[in-house]
Amino acid sequence: MEIKDELLIITQIFIAFLLGAIIGLEREKQGNAAGIRTYAAVTLGAALFTLIGIYSADVTAAGRIIANIVTGIGFLGAGIIYQNNAKGLIQGLTTASSVWAAAAVGVAVAYNMYFIAVAATTAIYFLLPLHHFKWYIKLKTRWIKKQNQLHKEND
Repeated sequence: MEIKDELLIITQIFIAFLLGAIIGLEREKQGNAAGIRTYAAVTLGAALFTLIGIYSADVTAAGRIIANIVTGIGFLGAGIIYQNNAKGLIQGLTTASSVWAAAAVGVAVAYNMYFIAVAATTAIYFLLPLHHFKWYIKLKTRWIKKQNQLHKEND
């Protein structure tokens, strides 16, 4: 491998790291356990594994690696999701799904899809705190009331 290829890979890994850190920053601001380090590691790792596949002599390696990233991050997400019996809630779904999406950002960077990676990072960053916005809380409350009315009418 030539040094220019290695420098490109290092740049891509750094970009993936930064995008993951941006997503993790939002989570850390909210006090979540999965924060900057988790998201940066996921995007960096996904990019690095994908790049290894892209630069492999095996032309099908990248596709297989990406498939395994999707599966592997799915298992990581499954470990994040838990049932809080005290509150009667299932928790961790948003974290699990955003970690999964962060892995996709890393794969996009590896394939030089920088605008797509930045757009996805931006979307994830603004999606995560959505439940704190008053307009969203009002909208969700309306939806719940409407569903409760429908259930009462159907009973």
